[in-house]
Amino acid sequence: MEYTIQVQPGAHMDFENHACDCIGTGRMDLALQEEYQEELRQVQRLCHFRHIRGHGLFSDGMAIYAPVTDADGIRHDQYCFTYLDRVMDSYRKLGLTPVLELGFMPSQMASGNQTLFYWKANVTPPAEEKRWTALIEATLEHLCERYGRKEVALWPVEVWNEPNLPGFWENADKQAYFRLYEISVQAVRRVVPGIRVGGPAICGGTGSLEWVRDFLACCRERKLPVDFLTRHTYMGQKPERKGRYLYHEMCRPDDLIDEVRATRSVMEEFEEYRRLPIYITEFNTSYNPFCPIHDTCRNAVILCSLLSKLGDVADSYSYWTFGDVFEEQGVPATLFHGGFGLMAASCIPKPSLWAFHFFANLEGECVHRDSRSLILHREDGSYEMILWHPDEEVQETEIIRIELPWENQATVLSRRIDETHGNPLKVWLDMGQPRNLREEELGFLKNAACPETVSQCMTAQDGRITLEFTLKKNSFCHIRLMKHAGLQETGYLPDMYL
Repeated sequence: MEYTIQVQPGAHMDFENHACDCIGTGRMDLALQEEYQEELRQVQRLCHFRHIRGHGLFSDGMAIYAPVTDADGIRHDQYCFTYLDRVMDSYRKLGLTPVLELGFMPSQMASGNQTLFYWKANVTPPAEEKRWTALIEATLEHLCERYGRKEVALWPVEVWNEPNLPGFWENADKQAYFRLYEISVQAVRRVVPGIRVGGPAICGGTGSLEWVRDFLACCRERKLPVDFLTRHTYMGQKPERKGRYLYHEMCRPDDLIDEVRATRSVMEEFEEYRRLPIYITEFNTSYNPFCPIHDTCRNAVILCSLLSKLGDVADSYSYWTFGDVFEEQGVPATLFHGGFGLMAASCIPKPSLWAFHFFANLEGECVHRDSRSLILHREDGSYEMILWHPDEEVQETEIIRIELPWENQATVLSRRIDETHGNPLKVWLDMGQPRNLREEELGFLKNAACPETVSQCMTAQDGRITLEFTLKKNSFCHIRLMKHAGLQETGYLPDMYL
């Protein structure tokens, strides 16, 4: 298949890019692990995310709720912020600020024993509301004392996670969640009056839009603060399990966009909420941390399609997650296992990391956007492009020609990811899926994770320049068209040896 893109002088198309606004993480106490921190450092170096959101702020692993029982058997509430400080300090050092997800329930504060995940997150309401709200207030007071009230006031607060699913909130009890939201946001606002609060962090499925409608109706009726609406969205359909791994077809990227548009349509039924920001606090292809698609080039190409469109319907969107130090269904035993992360174990970049890197660092005004390409014109006159071969296309290869306004010479720099470049999964499979790797083998995998890089010098003709790229299926590339420097060191003639 061949197609041509012609960009005319003065062209403009709308494009909202929030790719680097937020990134997801597993439970918060995983940040105490060295490899977690190294993965996050490398991801931040490439993508410069602004916020980070994860689970388990109040779960037992963070040890914040630390009551003491006296000799008379009376429990006295006390709090320990040792781990919280270590985690928050590490985030701030990397330029990240948290989205504070209020959950899950400390086991000694819970009304029931229902848990989920390998690490036993309690998903029941508080046995005593006053203890829960006191925990929220004490935690926020501590954060304000340590980091300053002005800074903490900029950290969004989200109440709970996916309460419309019975695994994440006991019986998916809607009214119980609305009560939790009510007392939680009131406690938050007592400590930091101007801080942004929101919910309901629902996931897709039957009845999810009704949850949005009923949540907003409750907030209106009870006059509760809500500064943004949060939801999650995944693409996995009709799962099939083989061993511990889950396989399923994916819906189209446009189906995911339509799901968010439907959420906005419900919000528009409420005059006071129709302009609230929508924060997608989790999105990905599969919703399972053992789905092999996450490790593949196909996943990255789908992300290119999503990142080119999500800004049309959401004010923030957070990929779930940045790394594979993640233990919801147990500790992963192999290097590649279908984990959510942009980076595999031992700090090996997956193809999807490069998709985020390309989008997170885009600059300029959009002059072209379609289902397989994005072109921006930078302030310095150069062009920046991302091209991808959508998986739904049946052709194995396609040729893309791009005609741009240009004068004189130009340098073209391109970086490409496909099944044989920037794809460490292929190398690991060729090795026989080893569980134990020597240092030189890990080094080979990390080198294999880098994009193919190509440069060339071209000359414009009649005020135009034409670029041509061949993309294989499940491939994508980043291109920079820039002015040729035209400089030459006197006497330096490497052509004599070529």
